[in-house]
Amino acid sequence: MNAHLERLERRIGEKEREREHKRSNDEEPWSHASRRGHGRDERRSDAESLRANRMEELDHRRPRRRGGRIEARGIEIERWIEEEGPSHSEEGSEPEGDPFHDQRPIGRRNFMEGRRRNEDYDEDYARGPRHQDRGLRKPKIDFPKFGGGDPYEWMDKAEQYFDVYEVPRRDRVTLASFHLEGRASRWWRWIRDLYEKDGKRLGWTAFVKEFMSQWGPSPVVNHHGQLAKLKQEGRVQAYIDEFRLLQTMVSGWSEEALLGTFLDGLKPWLAKELKLKQPARLQEAMRMAEILDQSYGMEKKMSKESFNNKASTSLPPKGPWKGKEEVKKYKERPQHVKKLSRDELQDYIKKGLCFKCGDKWSRGHQCKTGQAFLLDVGSEEEEATSEASEEEDEEEQDHGADFSPGEEEAELSLHAMSGVQRPSTMRLMAWVGKHEVSLLVDSGSSHNFINSGIVKKVGLKGATVEPFEVKVASGEKLKCQEVVRDVRMNIQGVRVKADLHVLQLVGLDVVLGNAWLKGLGKVLTDYSTMTMEFKLGGQKKKWTAMSNKEVRSCEANMIEKLCKGGASCYAIVVTGQHQEEDKKEDELEGIPPKIRSLLEAHHDVMKVPTSLPPPRSFDHPIRLKNEATPVNVPPYRYAHFQKEEIERQVEEMLKQGLIRHSTSPFSSPVLLVKKKDGTWRFCTDYRALNEATIKDRFPIPTVDEMLDELHGATVFTKLDLRAGYHQIRMKEEDIHKTAFRTHSGHYEYLVMPFGLCNAPSTFQATMNEVFRPYLRKFMLVFFDDILVYSHSMEEHVKHLEVVLSILEKHHFYIKPSKCAFAQKELEYLGHIISGEGVKVDQRKIEAMVDWPLPKNISALRGFLGLTGYYRRFVKNYGLIARPLTSMLKKGEFEWTPESREAFDNLKRAMTQTPVLALPDFSIPFEVYTDASGDGIGAVLVQQKRPLAFLSKALGPMKKAWGTYARELLALVHAVKVWRPYLLGKKFTIITDQQALRHLLEQKIVTPDQQKFLVKLLGFEYDIVYQPGKENKVADALSRKEGSPMLWAAEGEEPTSMALSGIEWRIWDQIREANKLDARALEIKEKIEASTEGVANYKLKEGLIIYKGYVYVPNVPNLRRNILDHFHNSKEGGHSGWFRTYIRVKHFFYWEGLKAEVKALVAGCEICQKIKYDPRAPMGLLQPLPIPSMIWEDISMDFVEGLPTSKGYEVIIVVVDRLSKYAHFIPIKHPYTAKSVATSFVESGAY
Repeated sequence: MNAHLERLERRIGEKEREREHKRSNDEEPWSHASRRGHGRDERRSDAESLRANRMEELDHRRPRRRGGRIEARGIEIERWIEEEGPSHSEEGSEPEGDPFHDQRPIGRRNFMEGRRRNEDYDEDYARGPRHQDRGLRKPKIDFPKFGGGDPYEWMDKAEQYFDVYEVPRRDRVTLASFHLEGRASRWWRWIRDLYEKDGKRLGWTAFVKEFMSQWGPSPVVNHHGQLAKLKQEGRVQAYIDEFRLLQTMVSGWSEEALLGTFLDGLKPWLAKELKLKQPARLQEAMRMAEILDQSYGMEKKMSKESFNNKASTSLPPKGPWKGKEEVKKYKERPQHVKKLSRDELQDYIKKGLCFKCGDKWSRGHQCKTGQAFLLDVGSEEEEATSEASEEEDEEEQDHGADFSPGEEEAELSLHAMSGVQRPSTMRLMAWVGKHEVSLLVDSGSSHNFINSGIVKKVGLKGATVEPFEVKVASGEKLKCQEVVRDVRMNIQGVRVKADLHVLQLVGLDVVLGNAWLKGLGKVLTDYSTMTMEFKLGGQKKKWTAMSNKEVRSCEANMIEKLCKGGASCYAIVVTGQHQEEDKKEDELEGIPPKIRSLLEAHHDVMKVPTSLPPPRSFDHPIRLKNEATPVNVPPYRYAHFQKEEIERQVEEMLKQGLIRHSTSPFSSPVLLVKKKDGTWRFCTDYRALNEATIKDRFPIPTVDEMLDELHGATVFTKLDLRAGYHQIRMKEEDIHKTAFRTHSGHYEYLVMPFGLCNAPSTFQATMNEVFRPYLRKFMLVFFDDILVYSHSMEEHVKHLEVVLSILEKHHFYIKPSKCAFAQKELEYLGHIISGEGVKVDQRKIEAMVDWPLPKNISALRGFLGLTGYYRRFVKNYGLIARPLTSMLKKGEFEWTPESREAFDNLKRAMTQTPVLALPDFSIPFEVYTDASGDGIGAVLVQQKRPLAFLSKALGPMKKAWGTYARELLALVHAVKVWRPYLLGKKFTIITDQQALRHLLEQKIVTPDQQKFLVKLLGFEYDIVYQPGKENKVADALSRKEGSPMLWAAEGEEPTSMALSGIEWRIWDQIREANKLDARALEIKEKIEASTEGVANYKLKEGLIIYKGYVYVPNVPNLRRNILDHFHNSKEGGHSGWFRTYIRVKHFFYWEGLKAEVKALVAGCEICQKIKYDPRAPMGLLQPLPIPSMIWEDISMDFVEGLPTSKGYEVIIVVVDRLSKYAHFIPIKHPYTAKSVATSFVESGAY
């Protein structure tokens, strides 16, 4: 190896001398060379010095490397030198440049010297450029590496590098391939070997073509379509970046087309602004869009800051409450409260003055002082009756109730506009269709108005009217140009009709003003009782207003939205101490005094945690399969409004101390999921991290096992932990693995987040460890749901004391609003538990009863999963659900009258579930079993009360078994299912099969006995015979006819799916066709003439039903129209013939249906163009030629699955094709082609 390196060094030296000699021969005249001679000598000496350093480095590395690798590398270098040779420049010009300003070729430099370190590069760069323009210095650029990222970006940077350093085209492939890594490096080796095998040289053009073919975008992707459909969703900058990216992937677009597409994709307001400016070029339009978007963002920010500043108010100091002194001290402070009497308020409105500063008010008015005032309008005593109003109504009645807005100026009172409810406002709840709306009867408003949002919500249709202005009491004028005619409303049982003008109201839905009140005549309003009496249609009517004392909670974001919309908001400042006390009083209301005092003694456990949980021995770890590889998933793209929500929630978590800023190499994306109340849940997508995590198999308790522990308990308490996962910390060394990335930052959790695959196991293990001494004695724990159960109240107080003390000791906190204390009956894990037993939660039953008819297998699985959770409560569950479970088989999802009936029966059965007793393990169990031709059934009983029901439908094979075998199967299956209850204690089996009574005494002679009795070993039981008439429960469970839930109403027929599944006009066409088709008329006559009917045929609503399907007569185009609907329409989607046939067959029947479907699909032009068979035509089978001699041609096969004999378990069968002589060779697993060939040769068979 050393000799080879020395030979290689000599070869390099010869090449260098040859190159220097050639350069000196081609040198310019001495006068010119003298100006550069010194620099050339420096470069030559540097090259020799670099070569010597490289050889020293090779010598230094030689002991640590295998000689074979170095020798192979040297041979490769030598071969490259022979192929490439030194590069020569033309006379009078500089040599071809390389990135390091050396005189040798780039490719050779890469192989012999590697990449120069930064300090070597700087020294070489400091010598100055070799070009005639000596005033410019080439920038320092590193060649980009590529391992599978963006191919366009890498190729652009590579081309820039080549241009800067003037890399010759013959050397570009070598330089570029040197910087490929990972998958790209493996691809390069493959493509290089492929070209060498074909004897071709891979040039730069071919390299680019192959590179983009491998790493570029798929040709299937329609970038032209993506560019044309691109729309702005967030900020303009993101839209421009994506537009530019797609623009680089398309060609043939003119500047005008790109500009128009860009403008159409912008948000409407921004596109409108830009079109007014008429940009001539795309770049100009992009720049304008950025400026407008930035200015809009600044205005929005300033507006938001202005709102926040105006909303600030003076608050009392934080700290402990000091009683009257604090109140007095607070009252003495200057408060920004402006008191106005009712007359002063009217005067302000009349003069159009601002309520805050007193200056003249106009649109866009801003007060000179930046203070926020609380407007307090004095409420004068109203008279008991409003006689003046009555007189005014009588006078105005002559003018009529209906008048045009143009006749007089329309007005809207202040409280009608703002939704503020005063003691004298008549506010009611009304119904418009099926929607409840809030309504204000307001004599201060001239017209009737309706909120524009309610118009859309209710689905009313407005009509355009001549625009007119509505003057608000504040002086502002609003434009109204739409009215909804004859809106019918139900107000406290009184039906009224009115024309409502559409206006943007706040806090109210409908306002009935003078336009409607004038038509009532005399109206008596009593403000002491808040009632309104009037006559309508000659009958006396009375309305009662809503209570003004009603207070409703409102979210902070809704308050902000109302304020921005113009609503008047009044702030009440409450000290934190009194607020907590009031809240605690509400939460503890209705609790027995003993429990109440106990909770007050442990009040710390009900607090909201303000700091991180303490480090514990069971903090959550994350153990990865490969710790060296961090999980890094790029963030998702979010809509603009979602970005603000994400920022808000992240800021809240930072304030709470749940997360912190991160520099972790791990990263998972986040997303927002909408809750039922319309708010957003912040979720971290840990799917990639979970995939790389070693799963924890900690046992999770089952619900049935936990409920079995409750026998004898009469008092129950349920405790719910407050954000339970966040009460467990992450292990310090694993915090960085929880890192998540948003659009604005990188964060990591300090507590256990939701979404980690092992989080449930950690939480359950923690709870089990904390409460281990008391589990199953008087408490159960299922994740964050803790159940404390006792036999008496006195005992319950002691048990609850223990549990609260443990929670307090380990710093766990409960959420009182989700807890239930000392209850006789409560809901736990979907069941209602009490001293009587356990029953189904009726809320879950309602969900099952309201379940719509499943349209696919997934929906059906969901329904069966929900009902199956309570199958222990349902008699005959297996038999009732059998038609539905059969539909889960592949290709069997088809609704028939039988399955539809089963669906309804199962819903009905879920509403008739009994209360099951809880097992008492000190009393013997009884098992009632029975079997029939349809299925098997059993009941677990204790003291004549059922504990659980069991039923199972039999398959076709088991249905053929004899009575004895089926009864024995029912017995064994019941014992197997209820094994946890029966094992270890003697129990009794009651059966109506007399032969089973002697099962323990008779000899085991039949195969059925041999198979089943083995499964009964280890159990201690007696078998008692009871006739079927007395064993009614088990008998009913095994027989379809035995269950009253399966009986149909007398004379009731299952509704055919064909009559409810399709809603287009085909039914009328079939009825008309039945009158014209001879075959249909013949069938119809036979059905009508026969008293017993025709087999499989029925008449229903003018349609002929054949076995539940609608018969389609053979009239022109009718059958073809049906097939076109199921194949060519959007619903059909040009499916294949089989899917189309299944869809049609689901509803219709006629002779030759399958053949017609096949012909339709085979002749479909679209299917023939789009769908094709990619397989090559199959060849014809040809007979093999007869061999001319024995063992010239053989066949071979393997016999698997044999019992092991001397280690052999496979036999190779070799047959001579001429003599048919067979040879058998034993081999062992695992075997390969090589081992099989060796065994064949060594066996002497050939």
